Amino acid sequence: MSILIAFIVFGVLVFIHELGHMLLAKKNGVGVTEFSIGMGPRIFSYDKGGTKYSLKLIPFGGSCMMVGEMDESDAEDAFHNRSVWARISVVVAGPVFNIVLAFLLSIIIIGVVGYDPAIVTSVDENSAAYTAGLRRGDKIVEYNGVNVTFGREVYLEEYINPVIDATPLEITYERDGKEYEITIVPDYHEPYYIGINYTPTGEYAEILGLVEGGAMQAAGVKVGDKIVAFNGIEFESGEALGEYLAVTDMTEEPVTVVLDRAGERYTVTVTPKKSPYYSSGFTYNMYRVDAESPIKTLKYSVLELKYQISSVYKSLLMLFKGQLGMNDLSGPVGIVDMVGTVVEESQNDDADTWTNVKNVLLNVMNLTVILSVSLGVMNLLPLPALDGGRLVFLVIEAVRGKPISREKEGIVHFIGFALLMILMVFVLFNDVRKIFF
Repeated sequence: MSILIAFIVFGVLVFIHELGHMLLAKKNGVGVTEFSIGMGPRIFSYDKGGTKYSLKLIPFGGSCMMVGEMDESDAEDAFHNRSVWARISVVVAGPVFNIVLAFLLSIIIIGVVGYDPAIVTSVDENSAAYTAGLRRGDKIVEYNGVNVTFGREVYLEEYINPVIDATPLEITYERDGKEYEITIVPDYHEPYYIGINYTPTGEYAEILGLVEGGAMQAAGVKVGDKIVAFNGIEFESGEALGEYLAVTDMTEEPVTVVLDRAGERYTVTVTPKKSPYYSSGFTYNMYRVDAESPIKTLKYSVLELKYQISSVYKSLLMLFKGQLGMNDLSGPVGIVDMVGTVVEESQNDDADTWTNVKNVLLNVMNLTVILSVSLGVMNLLPLPALDGGRLVFLVIEAVRGKPISREKEGIVHFIGFALLMILMVFVLFNDVRKIFF
């Protein structure tokens, strides 16, 4: 099912992209010889109005083949016989249609489940943020010079420039219709941890993860073990353990933990390790609330599109700066795996069928928004073999009044296409390695 949904998502993205090219081509009198979804051998096709519409075997990619696009055709409806501005509109249409698709899907998503306002949810009373005046319920409108509306925007800025030292944070927040500007110097903390993540619900606290090099991992504790007692106190649920740890500061003093592994109890004594860090002193909302009206739904959909486009550009900048590595790139195989994860995590065994279907649809649509914006923005980059690369040659032609040699342009695009294929092969093998090895 996940693979089928992934193919549908790919098909929609490619169809919309190529549809943009085709509609603008026909509107400007350019002949379209073939409109295809997929690559490789045709499995279905039909002709209408001089255009062959094809569905091909490999469910990735697609094309809109135009008269004179790849050769020196003398036909009246050849691509290169149209005005430069007509050709620009044809090239730009594909990426623009992807961005329009993302906007339309955003309207549906925000109309159904709302948006995530950047509201402060808690402030540590001992923090610099509290001293500066920040309080629960305040709305963050600017974070380090970046205008924000959504909690995800604050999260993105923290991800790009994490709080790792005492570098001041410039925050503008809104309260009762008034804006306030504050400067926060992150607080330094030196807590002690035993290095575990555990489920907060259910009978006993089941360990979900172990910090690499942490005290519990060094003691031989394994994922799936359940904490029965901590320092002589027995806990009947993960929630009870969490409440105890929330008000108990660990030190370098050893602690005794009783665990259950497959029905057998055993005891370990571990020494908590110091884990210093800097903190902004406040948390913010990441949950969605109702948009309240159609006008606000449209407003937040526009802002959602702005956020998604900004995210793509900032991710590319992080890639060039080395903040992201090649392992962070994903191709078709990685995206299929991503869709599978989204589908799986969208379902709840305790929910009814309709609720699960709705959750899957909304989360898949949200992923489609991200992918559609990424496809649109990436295709507009001024790189050979992409729409943006073709656009560069057309803009140069518009400025100088005559086109660059088609032969030279063809060589540039061929080299770019070859490099793109090499990158795709690398990403493909990288996806396979990450998933299966």
